[in-house]
Amino acid sequence: MADAAPTETPPAERGRLIRALDRFAEIGNKLPDPVTLFFILCAIVIVASAIFTGVTEQIAQRDGTVRDMTVQSLLSATGIRWMFENAVGNFTGFAPLGKVLVVMLGIGVAERSGLVALGLRALVQGVPKQLITAALVFAGVMSSMAADAGYVVLTPLGAVLFAGLGRHPLAGLAAAFAGVSGGFSANLLITGLDPLLAGLSQEAARTIDPTYEVNAAANYYFMLASTALITVVGTLVTSKIVEPMLGEWDPSKAEEVPGAPEAIGDTEKRAFRAAMAAGAVVIAGIVFLAVYPDSPLRKEIADGSPAVDALGPFFHSIEVMIAILFLVPGVVYGVKVGAVKSDKDVAKMTSDTMATMGAYIVLAFAAAQFVAFFNWTNLGAITAVKGAGVLEAIGLTGVPLLLAFLVVSATMNLFVGSASAKWAFMAPIFIPMLMQMGYSPEAVQATYRVGDSITNIITPLLPYLPIIIIFAKRYDREAGLGTLIAAMLPYSVAFGIVWTIMLSLWIGFDVPLGPGAPTLYPSP
Repeated sequence: MADAAPTETPPAERGRLIRALDRFAEIGNKLPDPVTLFFILCAIVIVASAIFTGVTEQIAQRDGTVRDMTVQSLLSATGIRWMFENAVGNFTGFAPLGKVLVVMLGIGVAERSGLVALGLRALVQGVPKQLITAALVFAGVMSSMAADAGYVVLTPLGAVLFAGLGRHPLAGLAAAFAGVSGGFSANLLITGLDPLLAGLSQEAARTIDPTYEVNAAANYYFMLASTALITVVGTLVTSKIVEPMLGEWDPSKAEEVPGAPEAIGDTEKRAFRAAMAAGAVVIAGIVFLAVYPDSPLRKEIADGSPAVDALGPFFHSIEVMIAILFLVPGVVYGVKVGAVKSDKDVAKMTSDTMATMGAYIVLAFAAAQFVAFFNWTNLGAITAVKGAGVLEAIGLTGVPLLLAFLVVSATMNLFVGSASAKWAFMAPIFIPMLMQMGYSPEAVQATYRVGDSITNIITPLLPYLPIIIIFAKRYDREAGLGTLIAAMLPYSVAFGIVWTIMLSLWIGFDVPLGPGAPTLYPSP
């Protein structure tokens, strides 16, 4: 999409906004660490299970039968014994844990060898000037396969590119930041976030349907369309709103006037081509394993079953395939540029990646206990039925019900930054509740992802916000939190409106969200 020429307008009054955001940051900073938050939630579940022990509810099953479920107390002798005996099993059996770590093994090598950063540079440097804004936003969306690279590499690169074209560097930074953070849930590829959220969704869905499976590609079709949507909207907002709002850039306010971005060398180009060829070979091998009727990653299905069911082994293996798809090109690229000289370098890259996952592993332990407590006590299923009854009583059903949940997700994201942390305690409550109202776990997950993404770029609690502000100050030493969020607010509003409309139409017309991922759940 071609960039429109910006028209200069007076900068908006931001005093009230800045005061509101400062107050927001003050409130948010008082929240406990996510790990502490989960242990607090565990304590709440323990106390609630004792208070409501014996409460019984009839839970309708998918096969048409009805099952009585009763709240069990974790403060009883049986409950205390269960907590101690199952603490380790709750952790090791936590569905997202292994999936995320496996995927990150491959992504870590691709990132640390330099392949991901080079790919982003090639994308934004290899397009015509009139398409540079669209390329920046699109590259930002795609960078969610390795979010650190997007924040650290792409946002400053966007500023440098815009400055080189005589445009305001903060507009380039904002365009890249909007793609990286606002489009975090959109991508043309399956990323590490997909198996993480799918695992949490599956755990929550099994409160109602013990056999329900949510695969890592559950929202893939919707995310493909979202990638195009975010790219178009982000480009228009940059050209029509953000650049006119920022006005002319005053280089005297910059710490240094950036030069042209570093050109990609011949060695890097050859290495990148070799890595892409290796990736193509991996993809061909994966297709070969799944495409034929007797292939190892297919299974026989009963007559009348959906054809996609035959690919069950393929979807069960998708995390391993994603890891290989990043690992092999990453190693090839590393060998070609000299970053990988032996197997020891690859092992170090994987171990360094796992070292950065320490915080996630600790968080996973706490989240696993909360999810397990919630399910064992039966509070999850009973809360879902009670909540669905309340929603029915007030008449909130259909797409408006999902949109109300989207608003809840977007609001909570302003106070709790981690997408996985929020979903870990929201999924056990909202997925069973909305399943009772006729919506599939995949539809609830997609709704959550939209709500979570649209406020990423305006929350003061985003972990990468401090470094984005530092990048901004390089080009305007007076820039601060209010400057950045005022520039990002138009993206948040535009993404929220347009993305919500697309989600409403998608679900309203019952379009599959991904392979084997319906929007509706067949209510008993």
